[in-house]
Amino acid sequence: MQSLAKRKAATMAQKLKTLDSGKKKAEDLIENLASTNASLKKEIVHRKAAERSLKKSEQLHRNLLNEARRMQAQLRYISHQILWAQEEERKRISRELHDGVTQTLVHINLNLEILKNTALLSPQNLRTKIRATQKLVEESIDSVHDFARDLRHPVLDHLGLIPTIRVLIADFTKRSGAPVLFTCFAGVERLSSARRTVLYRVIQSALSNVAEHAEASKVEVGIQKIENFVCMTIHDDGKAFDLNALKYRKRDQRLGLLGMRERLEMVGGRFEVKSAPSEGTIITAQIPFGRYAKLAEG
Repeated sequence: MQSLAKRKAATMAQKLKTLDSGKKKAEDLIENLASTNASLKKEIVHRKAAERSLKKSEQLHRNLLNEARRMQAQLRYISHQILWAQEEERKRISRELHDGVTQTLVHINLNLEILKNTALLSPQNLRTKIRATQKLVEESIDSVHDFARDLRHPVLDHLGLIPTIRVLIADFTKRSGAPVLFTCFAGVERLSSARRTVLYRVIQSALSNVAEHAEASKVEVGIQKIENFVCMTIHDDGKAFDLNALKYRKRDQRLGLLGMRERLEMVGGRFEVKSAPSEGTIITAQIPFGRYAKLAEG
């Protein structure tokens, strides 16, 4: 009986040992499952983060593609406008040469032909014809000078920006009757020739717009140095216009503002225009100055 009890005890001990071993394996399995589950959760988090990053990247690429297409369309528009402007300028030059210089030269030639045929007649008539011919020559010279000045004012190269602007303002006041208050700091002449030319062209275009469309009673043109920029403002008290509706207006008006902006951006500058009833129109232009101008060029 005692031997049977020992065998039963040994069997029970073996079963307990087997149970403990199974329990240990179960615990190890549960621990492994928990570790695997944690790893899966981390992997899911990483995958979701990667998906979000991929979506953001795809959206960024779509935005960049749309921006590139928009800029391409804008470049095409600008190219068309420039080609149109060049053609219009050729027509204007051709018309001015034909109606101005060519007609004057024809009159001179006719007078010379008359002089050749009447040289032996009355000296008084001869002097009268000579004076008339001289007057035609003077008119032709003046016409050529005006034409050359419109293309590029010689004073800009020989005397500088400030005297050229004063001549431009004097011509504007003579044509429109509107006085112009002009202020400028002397250091503007230290700008490169390209930048001084841009400022001159912007003022020239702005005053032309004022003379043709604004019906202003006065204009203010100011050029000053603010921090690292040359800042120019052109303010007239004339009729305002709706910037949003400008695209529906005449092409030359659109191209005038577009040309100003393009000229300034070519030299690293910025352009802004504001227009409101009872306040007139303010054009603002900024160009980098000093070492910042070289950085913009680089």
